Amino acid sequence: MNTSSAPAPVNDRRRWMGLAVVCLAQLMIVLDVTIVNVALPSIQRDLHFTQGNLTWVINAFLVTFGSLLLLAGRLGDLLGRRRIFLLGLVVFTAASALCGVAPNQGSLIAARFLQGVGAALQASVILAIIVTEFPEAVDRARAMSAYVFVSVSGGSLGLLAGGALTQTLSWHWIFFVNLPIGIAAIVLGRALIPKDEGRGLGHGVDWLGSTLVTVSLMTAVYAIVQATSYGWGSSRVLGFGAIAAALMVAFLALEARIENPIMPLRVLRLPGLVGASAVRGFLVTGMYSTFFLGTLYLEHVLHYSALQTGLAFLPWTVTVGILSLGVTARLVARFGAMRVLIGGMLTAIGGLALLTTVGPHTSFFPTIFFAYFALGLGIGNAFMPLLTIAMADVPAADAGLGSGITNVSQQVGGALGLAVLGTIATNKSKALEAQGHSLTSSLIGGYHLAFTIGASSIAIGILTALLVLRTRRPETTAVPVPDEEPVVQLAEPEVERQAA
Repeated sequence: MNTSSAPAPVNDRRRWMGLAVVCLAQLMIVLDVTIVNVALPSIQRDLHFTQGNLTWVINAFLVTFGSLLLLAGRLGDLLGRRRIFLLGLVVFTAASALCGVAPNQGSLIAARFLQGVGAALQASVILAIIVTEFPEAVDRARAMSAYVFVSVSGGSLGLLAGGALTQTLSWHWIFFVNLPIGIAAIVLGRALIPKDEGRGLGHGVDWLGSTLVTVSLMTAVYAIVQATSYGWGSSRVLGFGAIAAALMVAFLALEARIENPIMPLRVLRLPGLVGASAVRGFLVTGMYSTFFLGTLYLEHVLHYSALQTGLAFLPWTVTVGILSLGVTARLVARFGAMRVLIGGMLTAIGGLALLTTVGPHTSFFPTIFFAYFALGLGIGNAFMPLLTIAMADVPAADAGLGSGITNVSQQVGGALGLAVLGTIATNKSKALEAQGHSLTSSLIGGYHLAFTIGASSIAIGILTALLVLRTRRPETTAVPVPDEEPVVQLAEPEVERQAA
């Protein structure tokens, strides 16, 4: 009698092990963003980069990563998400080896472009794998918490790892460290992630639409990253921005007409996906301002080493880690995704407000400690509800595309926010220095302004959430109570509705 139910625990254990594999892959991507930043001075000295060319060590990765997410996500729906995920791992791991052995500037930048391709392939389908493997609300919340922990806290681990590897070995090892991780993820992914066939290419692939959206996003990201060097009003930035907008308009017009589009426009009618992606973009703007500009403050003003900077972010990392153990999931189940989301974003604003008070002699405790603690508390409580809301109504057949759109909102929003806030901070510092302020005072003034604008961006995200996500009316279900009249209970769809 019991033999029919015996495989269930094994299958359940296998999918949780599969979750560990996709989170490991996500960790590699998150680590790569910050671990390279720490090693930039060593790379510049060794390969004789100019200051202008050095930015392409970062931007080469961002351009291909951000621009290929939508296409890669859709290919996951058509060809199978497991296949695209494993392909991304292979490309990313091979590109990491090429980065590590790069003998000159051109080969390193080319390998970084290839790394971005691999990162886009795997990252675009990770959320889709999670939502299809964990359809139950409680299990999905736990799985999302693990994904959020890796995505949010992996950056500070990158600072620690980058500083340790660069100081004890060389910058080459920030890339070589990906090889054993990538190989392990490939082997375990083949064994643990279930096969899915996808819709197939029988009806043809929208290659023109794929090209238009990819080139549009690539051009937009390129314009954003160039703004820090040439200014937002430069002909280069405005020109590429106009080209990106025109290509996106052409793409949407094409998708509305053809039978088998790469991005069916029906997904844009899902208010949870579109609204949550917009809110996510505003949120990561504030988060990126804290992470990157906060790092600059710690290193340039307080003169922290790379290792000390990584340790300074531990209140953020540890808080997110604790929340990911199921705390946020239980809060969402108890109070609803919207309440937890708004509370988390308000807490993040409080953390940024604390950072606007730091000075040249601010001690780590209590100001910086509580600022990063509040940010960890806020981000940890906001990201998981956002992911839950975004993916709740996405049909299973379009989960890869939904995952890609969610990731694009973070990458483009983060790149745009970093470029805007970085430029604002730099211009403010230059203006203060021209007025006779000291270099340290000028830097702090620029950082304060950027933190203030980052907090304002999150506030706009809260307003957007209240206006857009509140339109999703709770479903009404009758819950009979013995010996009493039936009581109508409102169940928030963001938490309890499973993806079709």
